[in-house]
Amino acid sequence: MGEADGAQSVTAALVVIGDEVLSGRTKDKNIGHIAERLTGVGIDLREVRVVADVEDDIVAAINALRRRFTYVFTTGGIGPTHDDITADAVAKAFGVPIDVDPRARALLLEYIPEKDLNEARLRMARIPAGASLVVNEVSKAPGFRIENVIVMAGVPRIMQAMLEAVLPELEKGVPMLSETLLADAKEGDIAAPLKEIAARFPDVAIGSYPFRDEKGEPNAHLVVRSRDPQVLAAARDAVAQMLAQRDWAG
Repeated sequence: MGEADGAQSVTAALVVIGDEVLSGRTKDKNIGHIAERLTGVGIDLREVRVVADVEDDIVAAINALRRRFTYVFTTGGIGPTHDDITADAVAKAFGVPIDVDPRARALLLEYIPEKDLNEARLRMARIPAGASLVVNEVSKAPGFRIENVIVMAGVPRIMQAMLEAVLPELEKGVPMLSETLLADAKEGDIAAPLKEIAARFPDVAIGSYPFRDEKGEPNAHLVVRSRDPQVLAAARDAVAQMLAQRDWAG
């Protein structure tokens, strides 16, 4: 069941960049973390795209999403190798030049001796013109932000550090609140009464998530979400009452 849009909604999209994700060689560990952290500060992650290491595809994704959402985050493709082309693609999307940034180079020198700062490593200091840097406390090579696009590393530990560095700068919405109830029923048995409750509370998102319990029996968690604590409580109580009455089960 869809989530109602709020007037104060702050939205985001995520572009996961890398052939290794699409091939299955790398299992993405960033989407869930980003979604959880953004939800916690009132930013709704509305869309995730996984894009290959193809410049035109990255440019197209960024240009499509940055016009639709408050923020666009990217992960991956800002390392030292030839296929790390995210920074170039972002520069192309915004129509700005890109070169080694003195600020980024200085940060690299805090982690890498100057004698080891070869051409490959300097790729990590190439920043589109006009972008601000996103601090990386783990390995110093920075991410960057240009307008509403925030470019981060794909390595989870580094990405998480970058996300924490940039979050204080971002506009926040009202955090989403949630309550979870155990249905102790099959999804098919509760679908109709749950639909009726959803219709009564159009500003509340009600989701049903099936699983099998320890006995192998079908069950479901019902998650009720709203930004308004009073509306959330009323919807939760309605779902709880529906489950307790059991009239729908015969």
